Amino acid sequence: MGSFRTLQDARGMAGYLYRAGVLLKRFGDYAEELTERVREHARALAAAAGLEVEYLTRSTERKQLLAQEAVRQRGGREGLVSVYSCVEPCRTFGVQRDARQRQLVLKARQGKCLHFYFYFLHPRYGLLHLRLQTWFPFTVTVCLNGRQWLAQQLKEAGVGFAQQGNCFTQLADVAAAQRLSDQQLETDWTQLLQGLLTQCHPLAAEIGAPIGQSYYWTLKESEYATDVLFNSPEELAALYPRFLHHALEHFGSQDVLRFLGSRSTARTVHGNFEGELYSTLRGRPEGVCLKHYAAGNSIKLYDKEGQVLRVETTIHHPEVFKVYRPTATPGPDGEEVLQWQRMRKAVADIHRRAEVSRAANTRYLEGMATVSSREPVGPLAATIFGRVEKDGRRYRALNPWHQPDADLLEAISAGQWTINGFRNRDLRTALYGTTTDAAEAKRQSARVTRLLGLLRAHGIIHKIGGTHRYQVSARGRQIITALQAARRASIEELAKIAA
Repeated sequence: MGSFRTLQDARGMAGYLYRAGVLLKRFGDYAEELTERVREHARALAAAAGLEVEYLTRSTERKQLLAQEAVRQRGGREGLVSVYSCVEPCRTFGVQRDARQRQLVLKARQGKCLHFYFYFLHPRYGLLHLRLQTWFPFTVTVCLNGRQWLAQQLKEAGVGFAQQGNCFTQLADVAAAQRLSDQQLETDWTQLLQGLLTQCHPLAAEIGAPIGQSYYWTLKESEYATDVLFNSPEELAALYPRFLHHALEHFGSQDVLRFLGSRSTARTVHGNFEGELYSTLRGRPEGVCLKHYAAGNSIKLYDKEGQVLRVETTIHHPEVFKVYRPTATPGPDGEEVLQWQRMRKAVADIHRRAEVSRAANTRYLEGMATVSSREPVGPLAATIFGRVEKDGRRYRALNPWHQPDADLLEAISAGQWTINGFRNRDLRTALYGTTTDAAEAKRQSARVTRLLGLLRAHGIIHKIGGTHRYQVSARGRQIITALQAARRASIEELAKIAA
């Protein structure tokens, strides 16, 4: 989304009009003049491509499907493929008379205005569109599909593939496709978006001139999908019902928080969590989709084209995650100070957002892996049931059925540690709470140090290089997930599995 940062409220809009030399009584005429110029440019842009602006009477019309049909009719020719206009709800500004103040006042409000949709078949990014609001604050939205983009990359690289809809059912070189997909994160987003803006919205610079601003680009919504390609539809069909059953049976609110990297304690949702947590199961033309929601973000599981298992993380509220970036205040010598801070919506944090989303998908798939694994839980977890020796020291066995060890395994698998890792003090607080007794805190710290050594000896966790932080290993997460499922299962359920 592109917007002017000053034009977020009525006060900022009033300051804008003051700098532009526009009286409140002339606001309507001033805005209408700009709107008409935007309309004229849209018609001229469409005419130059041999098109007409198509007015849609319903804002719910599936514009993407109309654009895809336009692409087929044009024979896949690149460039502008269609332009649609539609009156849609939006956040806007208006002037009204205040009876108490006996003067005109500017108000921010929810209203409706005309929007233009410009659809392009881009030679590099595939089918994309830009949505332009034709009234203040002239918000711009760009929708880009990474799978369409990847298809163009695969063609350029000469990698064979079969694509159905928004997924790939066959890839000649999966590793090469992954590398090309990762390259998308190296994009100069501001340059890309500014290029589209200049083409569709020539008044952008003129509108921003009174306040000396250009459009500020943020990521309004991101969807990051991880696809697992099966050799045949039959293989996926045999496993998918088991995946759904396992997720509904064993993935509670605590697990959803863990997948999405939010805070949770060893036995319950973290007390500071104020968002809504729930899961839904709904039918689709292709099958069934299971979706989990946490604080406005979500992660879902569904099958695509009968042969692809997709896990997809959608982020609307990035502020619940952390990013390691410079602080606003430099150090005492003017040096840059790096610190873990809340993730922003700005495009500058896209790389970190992708990293968080990929980690969430991976955790979900690892949670599912125990369903398809034919390795019994006993041999899988056998390494922790016996004593081990590391660096000349012997370590005791772990007993996941004993409450202290069970709490320890639950604590290290909590969501807040999965992305950034945990420290001694984090685990100490999770296990024992906070204390003001310095001597007791020191004893607890020493106890946690021994526990960390125990977990490392069993291969459950590993140390993050160059830090004092630890993360659960892939093998450790598989063991913990299997043991958690076993602990939650009833005797009747275990008996059915054994039979």
